[in-house]
Amino acid sequence: MSALPAFARQTGMECVSCHVGGFGPQLTPRGIKFKLGGYSDTGGTGPAANVPLSAMIVGSFTHLAKGLTEDPGPNDGKNNNGSLQEVSAFLAGRLFDHAGSFTQVTYSDIDNKVVLDAVDLRYAAPLTLAGDDFTLGVTVNNNPSQTDPFNTLPAWRFPYTSTELGMSPVASPLLDGGLEHQVAGASVYGFWDGFYAELGGYRSLDSQTLRHINVADEAGKISGVAPYWRLAYFKDTGMQAFSAGVFGLSADLHPGRMPGRTDQYDDVGVDGSYRFLPNRHHQFAVNTAYIHERRKLNGSFGAEDAAHSSGTLNRFDLNGSYYFDNTWGLTAGVFDITGSRDAGLYGADSVHNDPDSNGWIMQGDWTPFGKEASWGAPWVNLRLGLQYTAYNTFNGAKHNYDGSGRDASDNNSLFAFAWTAF
Repeated sequence: MSALPAFARQTGMECVSCHVGGFGPQLTPRGIKFKLGGYSDTGGTGPAANVPLSAMIVGSFTHLAKGLTEDPGPNDGKNNNGSLQEVSAFLAGRLFDHAGSFTQVTYSDIDNKVVLDAVDLRYAAPLTLAGDDFTLGVTVNNNPSQTDPFNTLPAWRFPYTSTELGMSPVASPLLDGGLEHQVAGASVYGFWDGFYAELGGYRSLDSQTLRHINVADEAGKISGVAPYWRLAYFKDTGMQAFSAGVFGLSADLHPGRMPGRTDQYDDVGVDGSYRFLPNRHHQFAVNTAYIHERRKLNGSFGAEDAAHSSGTLNRFDLNGSYYFDNTWGLTAGVFDITGSRDAGLYGADSVHNDPDSNGWIMQGDWTPFGKEASWGAPWVNLRLGLQYTAYNTFNGAKHNYDGSGRDASDNNSLFAFAWTAF
């Protein structure tokens, strides 16, 4: 959930009430409860408090350690590219009692398209169970893990913005963005006495719909419904807060949307988060998650697109951040992807037919606008950042991973960005 001015106007609270560091998407305990409550809390005054509209612009510059062999986009060169990476409009906030929206439409000059980005429509009923507050909600959304409030699962994981003009590892579990924006789903969730539970299912959008919303059809077509589930415990003690949980997704996909055999993906993961928020001058946060994916690739193996009919893929992420005075921030993270070798799946990108990639990310940022009493609050929010991503291993090797002499470190990137919301 980005630090959108519409939310601040609606609630009458500054962005730092809900966001670590005064800018999204990392959530404080107050922000977690606002999301679980359906984005519908009130408290703001004036006509603008009832207008659930916001916008966002992300401008960026990317430098790679070694230029690419091909241009990454129609308007970009092989290295040192500036980009209007995101121009987004949001329907974000309270729609009516207990119901709200976080819906995003985005334009990027990298591919020169307007796409239907994030969708999360919610209804949350405040109830009482055994003398304690109980929230029962339903969400309609277009990305498994989009609904999650703890900043540990892929949809909201660090880095919260990153270059789209560099190289990415050849593989990651399906739950790590593999179905993003290509599906429609609904979940029922409940939050009671610190316990959070969610159960939902997803179906693929048809090819014509995907063309209309300018979303690439990359995953294939889900056979039937893909179930998604989530269990977590959250504890807020005032100065500290933590969560721990488990989650999973199971999907049978027709590769290339072709009839016949399917590929089965079963993802299971564990995650945790910790917040130390003694005051608004010092804020610490740690987030981590591990996903294990078991694959049965009967469809791809039958079509000779995979060398083996089964395999595994794993991903581990860990990051920690510190913010001073809701202004100056430093975040460091590590990531590690491991999996079974397969010449059919990875041979075009890895001489070892290997999906293994790992490295680290460091980001420093400055948020001059977005906290209480800052200029233009709550209409103006700005974060300026510098992010460095380094690869120790890329697609299975440290050196010459693709057979053409390119090393893992050649994909290291320096990413500068200006991210504003209004």
